Amino acid sequence: MKTIHICMGSSCFARENRENLKVIEEYLRTKGLSESVHIEGSLCMGECSKGPNLSINGNPYHEVHSEDLPAILDKELLQL
Repeated sequence: MKTIHICMGSSCFARENRENLKVIEEYLRTKGLSESVHIEGSLCMGECSKGPNLSINGNPYHEVHSEDLPAILDKELLQL
């Protein structure tokens, strides 16, 4: 199972991860991946100055904005 860790600490949450979470959930629904990808929230990922932060399968992503997410998710979740 693939895992997405999304920082929900106050800095990342305020910077856009609240919206990013919605985008990720919708992406998983529309691609039929909701059962094969686990989303896990984190209180802080220790990279506040680089937020909003998330990691997918251990690969960190910083300064992630909602318009960047489809390409990131395609790369990480749809690889053959």
